[in-house]
Parts: sequence; structure tokens; C-alpha cells
Amino acid sequence: MSSNDNEVWGSPEAGTRKGSGMENVIEVQGLAKSFGHREALRGIDFEIPRGSVFGVIGPNGAGKTTAMRCLLDIIRPTAGQVRVLGTDPRRAGPAIRRRIGYLPGELALERRITGRRMMAHFAAISGPVAPGRIEELASRLGLELDRQSRKLSKGNKQKLGLVQAFMHDPELLILDEPTSGLDPLMQREFLGMVEDARGRGQTLFLSSHMIGEIEQAADRVAILRDGLIVRTATVEELRAGARRRLRVVAATDPETLAGALEPLPGLELLDTKRLGEGAGALEARFAGEVGALLHALAGVEVLDLVLEEPDLEEAVLELYGSPPGNGRHRAGEPRP
Repeated sequence: MSSNDNEVWGSPEAGTRKGSGMENVIEVQGLAKSFGHREALRGIDFEIPRGSVFGVIGPNGAGKTTAMRCLLDIIRPTAGQVRVLGTDPRRAGPAIRRRIGYLPGELALERRITGRRMMAHFAAISGPVAPGRIEELASRLGLELDRQSRKLSKGNKQKLGLVQAFMHDPELLILDEPTSGLDPLMQREFLGMVEDARGRGQTLFLSSHMIGEIEQAADRVAILRDGLIVRTATVEELRAGARRRLRVVAATDPETLAGALEPLPGLELLDTKRLGEGAGALEARFAGEVGALLHALAGVEVLDLVLEEPDLEEAVLELYGSPPGNGRHRAGEPRP
């Protein structure tokens, strides 16, 4: 890798900071970054407890990569405070960088060197690597270490990046779009690596624009839009607030059926149909309580009812479209 964004990070010294009885590996307050007149980050707050997996998701240009680079002191914030592994990364020096595994979003590799030699070089930078660890990770990802990087596909280059990030078992992994270029089988293998790292007590900070990836990997998720955090929540909390697809078939006309359900809080009527004589169907989105739905249907002869699982992707896309918040709330607290 080259310098700046493509520098390798990775083990000892410096302490951790404890706040409010919870040990946080990353603490960010009012983080802002401008490039000329463009505000990439507009004052965001979040905390990542030790041993957790924190995901940030947002469309391209939302500020995900900028936030990660600020944490690693690749670029300097315009405003705000950052603490990583208990210290300010601007003054921490190489020692703290050896405790971090970093996969940049744009991976630049030396073209005329084999993966094996490249990993040996990275190991000299990132700190002690257990014997056989590189080969273990390469085997898990189906990576040939003795091929020159210029002959590797984008997916295999991404595997090299993952090996160098994970190989020294760092306390903190910061992974920018980690499954870019990987096929579905390797994406699943990566999720297994995340779960193993979590089991060892490592902390992971992932960015992605793939909702399904973050849904499967993360304990908490920050939704980033236009340089601001729209919401931070657990995956379960996002699902709970998502609207479900509802379909009801009843032994009554669709107007009567719609009249019974339309007053329900959280219901958005999509369509009604007449199904022959004396029967009707209704389709809607529903974000309310199931008990309230059943109560509203108590006086209706229901022939069929389908209430789908909440669609997390739809919920997140709705947040992308909602007015941005000020981003100044703790990762563990609900928004006002």
C-alpha cells in the first residue's frame, strides 16, 4: 500500500478510557471536516464500546470514509474531539496504530510483489503475527499468496486487504467497505471472521452502503446522510420502527375493510380490491402494534392475513430521505 489512505495500521501501549461505567474504544464529539467550501462531516457524535461491532451506513458521499480517516489521523478534523483506544490519534504515534487493523475503501497494492511477500512486509509494520495466521486467513478466503498482485482480480486484492487487517489480531478493526468485490460466498466468510473477532473481544467499526451486510454484522448502526447522523440504533430498534407489508382478505367489501383499518396509527393504505361477491382485499404498510391491528379486525370475518417481517432496507432508505438531524446524540441514546 502507498501512504496516506493506503497506509497500514496495526499493536501495543496506550490505555483505554472509561466513561459512565462503560469502556469505549472510540469516542467522537462534534466531529466536523470541511474540504474547502464542502462540508463532508457537520458535527457528529458517537461512541463504540469495547468488544462491539459498530456499523455506519449511508450512500456514497455521506461522510463514512472521511470519519474513518479522521479516526486514524490520515486527515485532520476541522473541528471536534476524537479519542481512539483512550488517546488522541493526532498525538498517539505509531504505537497506537499497531493496535489497529485498517482496510481502506480504495486499496492500492504494489503490483510486482506476491501476496506472501506483501504480508511479510505488513507484518513487520503492524506488529507480531502468530505463526501460520496469514496462511490460515488466506485459506479461509480462498486466496493464493504466491501470485503477484497485478495478476489478482479485484476480489482477490480485497482478500489481501482483509488478511493484512486481521492477521495481527488487533484490538480495533476499522474496515471501509470490507466486502467490496467479494462474491456472496466470501461475503459470508467475512461475516464469520467478524463473529470470530467479536468472540475474541475485538472491536470492529465497519462502513458499508449494503444494508444487509451491516444488518448481519453489527450490534449498533449509525445512519449517515450528508455528513450528519440521522439516527443511531440497534438493528432490532430499526426493525421495530420499520413498516411491515400487510395484506388482508375478508368476507366483506373492500370499502368496509378499509374503513375498519384506516384509523389505525401507523397504517398507510396502498390498495383495495373486490374479490368476487361479498369479499375484498386490502394491502397496506403498517408500523403500529399488532394487538391494535387484531382489535380493529375483531368485527371482520378475516379469510387471510399476511403481515411480513419488517423490511430493514426500506426503513433505512426512508431515513436517507428524512430531514437530517443535528447528529449530536450518543450512540446508546434514543433521539429526542
